[in-house]
Amino acid sequence: MWTWFHKLGSPPHFYRLAGALRPWLLWPSLILMAIGLYAGLVLAPADYQQGDGFRIIYVHVPGAYLSTTIYGLMAVASAIGLIWRMKLAHAVAASCAPIGASFTALALTTGAIWGKPMWGTYWEWDPRLTSELILLFVYFGYMSLRASFEDVNKADRASAVLAIVGSINLPIIHYSVIWWSSIHQGPTIKKLDAPSIPADMLWPLLLMIFASTLFFGAILLQRVRAEVLDRERNSRWVRDMVSGQDAVSSDPGLVTGTRGT
Repeated sequence: MWTWFHKLGSPPHFYRLAGALRPWLLWPSLILMAIGLYAGLVLAPADYQQGDGFRIIYVHVPGAYLSTTIYGLMAVASAIGLIWRMKLAHAVAASCAPIGASFTALALTTGAIWGKPMWGTYWEWDPRLTSELILLFVYFGYMSLRASFEDVNKADRASAVLAIVGSINLPIIHYSVIWWSSIHQGPTIKKLDAPSIPADMLWPLLLMIFASTLFFGAILLQRVRAEVLDRERNSRWVRDMVSGQDAVSSDPGLVTGTRGT
């Protein structure tokens, strides 16, 4: 197992593996997302209280779920990078931050739109909303801290500490509706055998969460590949790869298949 772990941490091996895996995540995610959106926006019945306004749940809940899930991955990758000094782990953490910030902003925006007809206002300093906003600020702080260092190794260590410390906000976000009096509704999905919404509303939501997770995986792999290339730009394997691509692009015979005929 450790041999596989260290092999996966090899930048050239990961770069090739991620490039091969990415299409298998991207295209299924787009197809499933289209199915989930159609089922949620068209097929699912209107809510008896909120009417059609509840349908924003099919964008809001996946965004909220991924906002915390991505941060958890970022914190774990940061810890691995600090403990085992695995550079690829730091690359994963750095690549997670802008994606996680985007999903957090999506969750906050859709939540505000959803909250307006329900609460009469776009924003309340509710424990769940406030802790989610803090999460967005932590993402921004992480990215700003990384950008403040010219030395990538110092940036890795400093941002990793921030990511780990910031993870204390994750249980606060999750349990905020339980620990404090909150206008935010409780968990939409507590148990699959006893969900809080009907099945014909639930399955499109689960499909959207799954599709969004696959989409995140595809985007993450692409960003990590770009991060690896930037970090390893002076490595021999990168120079060999670039020189090989230059050789193909500069020889029309290799591209058209007419060379040597």
